[in-house]
Amino acid sequence: MPVGDMVNKGPDSEGTLDLLIELGAEPVLGNHDLHWLGKPKPRAPRHRAWLEAQPIVRVMDDLVVIHAGVHPRWTEDHLRALPVADVDYAVNVRYCDADGTRPDSDWPPPGPPFRPWDDFYSGTKRVVFGHWARRGLVVRPRCVGLDTGCVYGGALSAWIAEEDRIVQVDGLRGSR
Repeated sequence: MPVGDMVNKGPDSEGTLDLLIELGAEPVLGNHDLHWLGKPKPRAPRHRAWLEAQPIVRVMDDLVVIHAGVHPRWTEDHLRALPVADVDYAVNVRYCDADGTRPDSDWPPPGPPFRPWDDFYSGTKRVVFGHWARRGLVVRPRCVGLDTGCVYGGALSAWIAEEDRIVQVDGLRGSR
């Protein structure tokens, strides 16, 4: 299940979408996917329709899949019916404080009281996310961060939920 940013990052966005559609993938949308959908440039109707049909978050029995992160005060019910006003947070958050307030900038890393959003996550479901290549692989008891910078020459990472195992393949340097 892709954790977003399926387009706008690599050399073949359309080919990526074709493959995901063929595989029957069930991704969540990321900030780059939303940006791609917002461009006035014509897009293949099949690609646009498929992307527009994907959610920002998927909540399952024991798992939450989201592109960037979860606000400390969001409940499972809130995630299931995520308001449009909260989409930006869900696809862009990296750091926040205990109240969920984001810093004005996340680079360079902000100091206290800001920490990675998952430091404040108190839900019971495991959250699988992407978005944060600079941070790299994150494996915590209730969070798995999979963005390991493939588009920048890092690894492409996947989490095999049934085995609670990470699989990585090397990315191609200079593929962007």
